[in-house]
Amino acid sequence: MEVKLIKTEEEYNKVLNRIDELFDVTPESKEFDEVELLIALVELYEQQHYKIESPDPIEAIKFRMEQMEVKRIDMTKYFGTSGRVSEILNRKRELTLAMIKKLHKEFGIPAESLLA
Repeated sequence: MEVKLIKTEEEYNKVLNRIDELFDVTPESKEFDEVELLIALVELYEQQHYKIESPDPIEAIKFRMEQMEVKRIDMTKYFGTSGRVSEILNRKRELTLAMIKKLHKEFGIPAESLLA
């Protein structure tokens, strides 16, 4: 396979198929460099054509609450009062830096996802 920058969806799919063919190569094999290069090309193409937007901070919090089975009342530990929890989750009040730090530390939500 000729290795070059991926410019079309058809080329992208061909490269993905080639990566699938080489999926089980080991670092010692002669095809390993080819796989690494193809993966780098796919990542570059995807960054340009399939951008993933950062999640909305409130949606990220709600999603993590659901995953961890945390109720709104439990969020007073991070936001203060139950009224403030309601304001934050209903987008009537912004997250403070202190809240972001607590959520990042306790929930493992990336800080950059909480900054909006």
